[in-house]
Amino acid sequence: MRAVVINEYGSKDVLVEQELPKPVIKVNQVLVEVYATSINPIDWKLRAGYLKQMLDWTFPIILGWDVAGKIVEVGSEVKDFQVGDEIFARPDTTAKGTYAEFTAVDEELLAKKPSNLTFEEAASIPLAGLTAWQCLVDNTKVKHGEKVLIHAGAGGVGSLAIQMAKHLGAYVATTASEQNEAYVKELGADEFINYRKQQFEEVLHDFDVVIDTMGGDILNKSFQVLKPDGRLVTIAGQPDPALIQKHQVMASSYWLTPNGKQLGELGELLEKGILKPQVGSIFDFSAEALQKAHELSETHHAKGKIVIKVKQSVHTSK
Repeated sequence: MRAVVINEYGSKDVLVEQELPKPVIKVNQVLVEVYATSINPIDWKLRAGYLKQMLDWTFPIILGWDVAGKIVEVGSEVKDFQVGDEIFARPDTTAKGTYAEFTAVDEELLAKKPSNLTFEEAASIPLAGLTAWQCLVDNTKVKHGEKVLIHAGAGGVGSLAIQMAKHLGAYVATTASEQNEAYVKELGADEFINYRKQQFEEVLHDFDVVIDTMGGDILNKSFQVLKPDGRLVTIAGQPDPALIQKHQVMASSYWLTPNGKQLGELGELLEKGILKPQVGSIFDFSAEALQKAHELSETHHAKGKIVIKVKQSVHTSK
């Protein structure tokens, strides 16, 4: 099968095309023909070598941990899925990711692809969608009427988190650039902060929850907008214990747990139109195109999700 891999850590230029054998599935797995995948910051952070101590893998490494496609083979213990099913998933974090024509996925991580979504739209959801949902529902337990600040509302996680927070009944403020003001308001944001001209920590006060996707100074300043006993969760750093103590709030770092059942629940929200996929750009499946996709993701200014179209599909649900 064709795959785009890395054989060393480094810049986007280490992404190369390579022929590899198809994955051999375990009894609890299915083999998925990949129609689309998407780019997430973990992809280029791992490619650059930032995560090599945490994920100590041997080369070649296939990056990518989002998939939408069709099942072409099922393991002997798989019960609820069969050959031909259209699925989407956030597969387990392994060195055999989804920048490939085929990938193996554990049954418990699979969900049926929403029928009203294209494969490209479906591939944009799992990692970012589960991250946003778990931060809002499982971690900070956002309630109706609470005030929630979501950083980088035009980004992959932010654009889904705004919609989810509104679905949960929250008042939502978000940071974004001037050109994305209309976009984040269309997603449901009640309050827009132009991060280039305004200091969000001077504008916002007494918030119940902050969802931080940026880390660094933004994470540290976020403590100032919370009310006492407020909740903060970051996917881009570690909260400073001194700031937690000073502001008397709860704060934690979070990394998603792949979960097929939860993804299926997001699928229902997508089918009902409560949640809408946010595909900002689509790239072809080649080393050169993936290099450009990584470059765009690394700017931190991509709008919505960056998707890779791996296989042409006649299926276009709209």
